[in-house]
Amino acid sequence: MAINQNHTVEELNGVRCAIVEKNVSAERTDFLKKLLAFNKYEVVVAVAPPPKAAPAKPLAEGEVAPLPLPPAAEKYIIGVTDYNFNTINAIYGRMLQTEDGHIVTPAFWQQKTAISRDDIPYYEQK
Repeated sequence: MAINQNHTVEELNGVRCAIVEKNVSAERTDFLKKLLAFNKYEVVVAVAPPPKAAPAKPLAEGEVAPLPLPPAAEKYIIGVTDYNFNTINAIYGRMLQTEDGHIVTPAFWQQKTAISRDDIPYYEQK
């Protein structure tokens, strides 16, 4: 087990992986998979287990059972086969590049911007 949560290693689809992100949407999974594959990481994606449901409360007499909630959208776990990969170190250490040759910034990683503005320091971006 990791000393801190920055170096989490789990088995995804039978392969030991460093976890990049958990419980992400399909769109985010596609974005990260494309970005990490471009940076020559072997990406493994697995379906996240559904959240545990709370036990149902017993109904009082005359009370109607609530309608079941619709199934939530599928969530995914993304990992890379390089055990030394750390998301924080990769972003702030400027180790990842976009396809157009720019350094990945925190705003680009979080998909707040469509273009990585690596010429402006992250602490000056608004």
